[in-house]
Amino acid sequence: MNIHEYQAKQLLKGYGAPVADGVAITAADQAEAAAKQLPGPLYVVKSQIHAGGRGKGRFKELGAEAKGGVRLAKSVEEAVANAREMLGNTLVTAQTGPAGKQVNRLYIEDGADIDRELYCSLLVDRATGRVSFVVSTEGGMDIEAVAHDTPEKIVTVDIDPEAGVTPANVAEINAALKLDGAAAQDGEHLFPTLYRAFVEKDMSLLEINPLIVMTNGRLRVLDAKVSFDGNALFRHPDIRELRDETEEDAKEIEASKWDLAYVALDGNIGCMVNGAGLAMATMDIIKLYGKEPANFCDVGGGASKEKVAAAFKIITADPAVQGILVNIFGGIMRCDVIAEGVVAAVKEVGLKVPLVVRLEGTNVNEGKRILNESGLAITAADDLDDAAQKIVAAVG
Repeated sequence: MNIHEYQAKQLLKGYGAPVADGVAITAADQAEAAAKQLPGPLYVVKSQIHAGGRGKGRFKELGAEAKGGVRLAKSVEEAVANAREMLGNTLVTAQTGPAGKQVNRLYIEDGADIDRELYCSLLVDRATGRVSFVVSTEGGMDIEAVAHDTPEKIVTVDIDPEAGVTPANVAEINAALKLDGAAAQDGEHLFPTLYRAFVEKDMSLLEINPLIVMTNGRLRVLDAKVSFDGNALFRHPDIRELRDETEEDAKEIEASKWDLAYVALDGNIGCMVNGAGLAMATMDIIKLYGKEPANFCDVGGGASKEKVAAAFKIITADPAVQGILVNIFGGIMRCDVIAEGVVAAVKEVGLKVPLVVRLEGTNVNEGKRILNESGLAITAADDLDDAAQKIVAAVG
């Protein structure tokens, strides 16, 4: 689960991280009062969407010459003008795709005098099985580009879960970021604080880009991106309350209600599969034959007829879907249950696109019988390769 920048900053501020004062608003007529709560005279008006690259983004409705989704204002009046222009419009960034995201919230923040911009993130390093700091002196930039062009400027510091962030870890991070004086002293407090927040709140990512050194030599968290482990949210009702469903795909929200592993993609062939590995293979073979999957959908190993029907309805509700491939290998999952769910869903919502079904495994003959006797326009496939070729041909 992702949250907005202003929510991430409020969370980190509660742990004692150095964060500027700011006010979140949802309407332009709130902007003046919000700005007047801040020291000024410099304000930053930030679009709040679940996507990076906001500063370089452009609003669809405002033309190529319009300023981006993060703007500097030198007066309350300018902050208000920016708020009126940004709220309700669609911001397109490198991460939103061409459709963009509508800006429904803004964060008006006190400005900062910046000396240096740094990069700092925490994530779970799958290679070491530990939480790691990833830091660089090249803050404010696309960290993927830094990793590609100048990988020597990125330093990874693994943290021993039993010891936590030690003075030696802090010294290594400070050295990597070339911090000294007051900034290094701030680091001695900040880096253990970030680690504690990461672990206690079951985060999967905590990214600060940029972490700045101000002209007075102190550190400040200028931007914050936080993602949480969805499997741990039952432990954090306070975090669950921060969820903004307007930033999520409606199909993914519906899928979560049925405990389906569903991710919307940009293709036109819908996929319903049992097992993550088989789902990945199914998407790969669709691409091999020249088309793109419209989704990742794993119904799991023990899905009920109702759960299968719900998954099918979610897939067919996507207007981009021009064909559907159901690929089931029945181990724990029974092929007859899949067949019953597909038939029930098709009878309820109709079938307007080609449907190819490949079944193999437990109760496969019963599953095929159910499909054959359903009277529905379902194309059977013998194996995964046959299924992929048939759905690609049907979509054309």
